[in-house]
Amino acid sequence: MQMAFKTLDDMDFNGKTALVRVDINVPVENGQVTDATRIERIVPTVAHIVQAGGKVALLAHFGRPKGAVVPEMSLAPLVPALEAALGQSVGFAENCIGGPAKKAVAAMQPGDVVLLENTRFHAGEEQNDKLMSASMAALGEIFVNDAFSAAHRAHASTEGLAHLLSACAGRLMEAELKALDAALGTPERPVAAVVGGAKVSTKLDLLANLITKVDHLIIGGGMANTFLVAKGLEIGTSLAERDMADTAREILAKAEEIGCTLHLPLDIVVAREFAAGAASEILPVDACPADAMILDAGPQTVAAITEIFSTCKTLVWNGPLGAFEIAPFDTATLAAAQEAARLTQAKALVSVAGGGDTVAALNKAGVSADFSYISTAGGAFLEWMEGKTLPGVAALTQE
Repeated sequence: MQMAFKTLDDMDFNGKTALVRVDINVPVENGQVTDATRIERIVPTVAHIVQAGGKVALLAHFGRPKGAVVPEMSLAPLVPALEAALGQSVGFAENCIGGPAKKAVAAMQPGDVVLLENTRFHAGEEQNDKLMSASMAALGEIFVNDAFSAAHRAHASTEGLAHLLSACAGRLMEAELKALDAALGTPERPVAAVVGGAKVSTKLDLLANLITKVDHLIIGGGMANTFLVAKGLEIGTSLAERDMADTAREILAKAEEIGCTLHLPLDIVVAREFAAGAASEILPVDACPADAMILDAGPQTVAAITEIFSTCKTLVWNGPLGAFEIAPFDTATLAAAQEAARLTQAKALVSVAGGGDTVAALNKAGVSADFSYISTAGGAFLEWMEGKTLPGVAALTQE
C-alpha cells in the first residue's frame, strides 16, 4: 500500500535545520525524569537526521500551561534525559520563537541538537496561530512530525508548521501510521476488534465506525453489561448505562444489517463485592443473581474469543474484557491477550492495540512486546479508531 506522506528517507537533511515535533511529555518528579520511554522513542528520528548531517531543533509541549510561562512546566529538566538517550550534548533555548530560539539555532553545527522551550508557553500554539507557525518556520528548512500522540490537535507546531516547510513523518509517526493502516485502512481480512472498558457512551463513535470496518466486534468490560440489558437480561448490581439501552439496540441492529458479527459474553464471573480475592462464581450469562455484579467474562466466552482470533488475520484491541485491575477478574483479558500474542508470534495475526487501560492490561499479561504494534497515543489512537481525520496527519499528506 502506497502511503501518502513523506518519510525521513525522502528528505535531504545535509546542512539543514530540521524542526522536529516530538512528544516528550514525560513524568518528572523533583526535577528528575522518572520514565524516559517517550524520550527513548524519538532516538531513531533524531539519529537519522544527525547522521545525515542535519541540525535538530526539538519542538515539544509539556503539561497545560494555557499560554502562560509556568516555570515548573519548563522543558529544561528534560535535557539530561535527552542527552542520556541520544548519547550527545543537547542545547536548550529559553523560547521556541524569537531571539533566544534564533540565537540557539544560529549557533548550531551539523549534528547538533537543541531543545526549544515549551510551545504551549504561547497562546498561539493551541490557537494554531499563523504568526506563531511562521515564527517557528523561520528557524529551519524542514519540518518533521514525530508526535502522533499530538496529531489529533490542530496546533501551530503540529499542523500549522506542516504547511510552511517541506514536511515529513518521523520514524515513530511513520511506524504508527503504517500499523494503523494495516489494522483498519487496508487490512487483511477477516478483521476482529475487541472493545472493552466501562462505558458505551464514551465509545459510541468508535463502535459506529468499527461495525463498518470489521468482521467481528467483541464487546467486553462494563460496556458489555449495557448490551446485555439492551437484550433484556438481568445483570444484578453490575455497572451499566441503562439509559444507553436504546443506543445499544441500534448498534446491534446496524451490525446485523451490515454483516458485522457482534459478540457478547456467553458466561460471566460474578461476585458480591469488587475486592481482591472476593468469592466469585462462573454462571451462564442469563443467570446473574440480583445481589451480584458481573466483573469478568467466563471461560466459555474466552474460548469463543480465541476461536474467533484463530479465524482472523487482523486484530484491533481497545479496552479490557473485565475488571482486570484486580485478580481473579483479570482472567479473561489476560487469557485472550496471551492467545492474541501467540497467534501474532506465529505470524497468523496482525495485532494492533492502544489506549491506556489496554496498554496496562497487556503489560500485566506480559505480552506487550508480542503484539505487532502497541500505540501509546491515547486520544489520537481513539480518534483514529473512530474514523476521524487527524489534523497533524492530514497536513503531512498534502502537497
